[in-house]
Amino acid sequence: MSDSTPAAPVVLDIWCELQCPDCHHALTDVHALRARYGDRIEVRLRHFPLEKHKHSYAAAQAVEEAAAQGKDWPYIEAVLARTDDLARTGEPMLIEVAGELGLDAEEFDTALIDGRHMLIVDADQAEGKAIGVTGTPTYVIGGERLDGGKSQEGLRERIVGIADRLLAGQG
Repeated sequence: MSDSTPAAPVVLDIWCELQCPDCHHALTDVHALRARYGDRIEVRLRHFPLEKHKHSYAAAQAVEEAAAQGKDWPYIEAVLARTDDLARTGEPMLIEVAGELGLDAEEFDTALIDGRHMLIVDADQAEGKAIGVTGTPTYVIGGERLDGGKSQEGLRERIVGIADRLLAGQG
């Protein structure tokens, strides 16, 4: 009897914050990894708002509202493309992007006021701290932590090596 159940995807967690220019540049690697692996890799954004970025905590909550409305990655990419705007204008820009993507902007505004997504953001940040995340972006794949906050150089190749090894082990 053959088992036709597909193998579980390899999980790549990226501790990120949406006001971080390095996280914006990391999107190139995310796109390349998705193109290479398709549904064999699951890329998960994990929140790690940094104190030095005034609007990063609100942006993390806004991502969770975008997820609740079914457009987390389009929202993440749109905000990361405008890190300078976010630094300058803050929450109004987060709501503007929601409207541009056809999301319920009024609900975004309400979510940022009532803080309904704070626990998710806090839990991600606490988990990140517990595993030694100190900056963004930081990647975790196959139990290995790769710090992209210091340098993005060679990270994609290291992630590919780990993903290939993990996927080969599933066969």
